[in-house]
Amino acid sequence: MSKPARSEKVDLRISPTAKLALREAAALRHKTVSEFVLESALERAEQVLAAQTTVRLDTQDWEAFVQALDAEPKALAPKLERLMTTRSVFEDGRRPKAVARKR
Repeated sequence: MSKPARSEKVDLRISPTAKLALREAAALRHKTVSEFVLESALERAEQVLAAQTTVRLDTQDWEAFVQALDAEPKALAPKLERLMTTRSVFEDGRRPKAVARKR
């Protein structure tokens, strides 16, 4: 399988100390600094994205979650009921009425 073409560029300004640390770490992994930085950044990006999209529940919380999903829906508050059952001005092409402002 071929690798996707790399057409984008990222520039970084770092301290000499940081650059040395990256060079040494990359050498230990037998990679170039660019390969090491890209690989490390992508691993971290995957962790951050997973933390925002994955929900972990213990058994008790999972059971409560499933029970809530299976329960009969609760009645909506009257204003919310009206909002959910009234056609939007965007659905029927009507323009909203202008609101007069006090000066």
